Amino acid sequence: MKVRVVVMLKEGVLDPQGEAIRHALGAMGFDGVNGVRQGKVIALDVADGTTEDEVAQMCERLLANTVIESYTVEMP
Repeated sequence: MKVRVVVMLKEGVLDPQGEAIRHALGAMGFDGVNGVRQGKVIALDVADGTTEDEVAQMCERLLANTVIESYTVEMP
């Protein structure tokens, strides 16, 4: 079963990579971009029957730094 985990910095946490992307887009002529938040997507292929709670435990223990990051789990 395919599962996607999206990990993003929490609101209020400085995102220097996102700011660099925003600045680069402006330099390329894309003036309408007011903000960028950069994150990561983790694609998991897990056994059928794996629960969303189990995936959340994976996120809490390894995939996300929950002090500064939030995550969402996308399951079929």
